[in-house]
Amino acid sequence: MGTALANFLGYYNVVIFILAILTTISFQVLSNFANDLGDTLKGTDNDNRVGPQRTVQTGLITIPQMKKALLFNIIISLILSVCLILESSKGMNLNLILTFLLFAILSILSAIGYTMGKKAYGYYGLGDLMVFVFFGVVSVFGSFTLFSKFFDIGCFLPAMTIGLLSVAVLNLNNLRDVQNDSDSGKKTLVVRIGVKNAKRYHIVLISLSFIAHVSYVIRIISIGCFHGLDLFFILFSLLPFLFLFSHLYRVHKNQDSKKLDPELKIVAFSTFVCSMFTLFGTIFMNY
Repeated sequence: MGTALANFLGYYNVVIFILAILTTISFQVLSNFANDLGDTLKGTDNDNRVGPQRTVQTGLITIPQMKKALLFNIIISLILSVCLILESSKGMNLNLILTFLLFAILSILSAIGYTMGKKAYGYYGLGDLMVFVFFGVVSVFGSFTLFSKFFDIGCFLPAMTIGLLSVAVLNLNNLRDVQNDSDSGKKTLVVRIGVKNAKRYHIVLISLSFIAHVSYVIRIISIGCFHGLDLFFILFSLLPFLFLFSHLYRVHKNQDSKKLDPELKIVAFSTFVCSMFTLFGTIFMNY
C-alpha cells in the first residue's frame, strides 16, 4: 500500500520495493518463531490448542534449536533493514535515517515481545494495538517514506485499511483460541471483553477498513488520471470486501472455534489481494 501511494505520486525504485518486502517477511518469520517458542515456554501451546500445532510444542524443533533460529533470524532482519535503509538513504536527511534505524530495532523487539519475556504484551491484551501500529501505521507510512523521503498524511487511509485488517486477523486468531488462552492466563483482548463483544469488535474492524479503503480509492481517482486497465485494478481492489462481509456473517453465527481457522486465511488473503490490486492500478496508471 505504501508503494502504491509512492507510485501514484511518481516515486519508483524496484530495489527498495524488493528489500522492503524481504524485510517485512523477515520480521513476520521472526514473530512466528518467537510466538512458537514463547507460547510453548509459557504453557499456552498445549494439547488443548485449537489451531495448527506448533513445532516446539510437538517436539519437531527443540527449545535450543528454536533459540538459535531466533538469533539467526534477528541477524537476517537487521541486515535486511540496514540494506533497505542504505538503499533509501540517498537524498534522505540524517534524522529520517536514524528514525528508520530506530523503527527497525523496535520492529524486531515488538516481533519478539508479543509472547516472549515476563512482560510479553500479548498476554496483557496489547497485541491489537501493536499490530495496528506496526502492520498499519509503521509499514505503510514507513514504506512510502522510503521512496519519497518525506512524510505524507495521505498514507493515513491506506494505513488504516491494512492496520485494521491485520488486527482482524489477530482478533480471529484470539477468538479461535479464547478458551485455551483463558485457561493458560493469556489475557488477550478477546479474553478480556468476551466472545460476544469480540465478534462485534470484528465487525467494526472490517467495516472501518472498508470505509477507509473506499475513501482512499475515491480520493486517488478524483486527483489521478485513471483510465482503462489501471482504473479496473483500482476498483477491483474493493472486491475482497465482498468476501469479507460474507465472512462477517459466518463469524457472527459461529459456535465452534475450530471452524474459525479457515476464516483467518480469508481475511489474510483478502488483505493481500486488496493491496496488490491497488498497487497494480498505480503501476498501470503510469503507462
